Amino acid sequence: MDENLSEVIGEALHSRDSSIPVRVIGDGIAPPTGTEDPDILVWLEEYGFVLVTNNRRSMPVHLSAHLADDRHVPGILQVPEQFRIGALVDHLLLRYGASLSGELEDFITYVHLDE
Repeated sequence: MDENLSEVIGEALHSRDSSIPVRVIGDGIAPPTGTEDPDILVWLEEYGFVLVTNNRRSMPVHLSAHLADDRHVPGILQVPEQFRIGALVDHLLLRYGASLSGELEDFITYVHLDE
């Protein structure tokens, strides 16, 4: 989870399904708060996590550079700026359970939520 998203999202995911490994930038396990996007992408690649973010400005540019360096990421889920937490949690649970291995790799997937 990106540091700019509410920690409530990760907590809600974990409470609904404790088998889902959730890490939040700045949680002491994931990179610290303020880590630059390129370093977050390296961490994602190394530890196999998909990033959930609302960063529409810089992340696409950094992902392109990361991929150009023959690197990879498990995936990035781009959430809307405005959303209901419950709707996002439902979407993430469904995506976690229904996605195939590698399905999101090296892409930014835009999450569309019905409000």
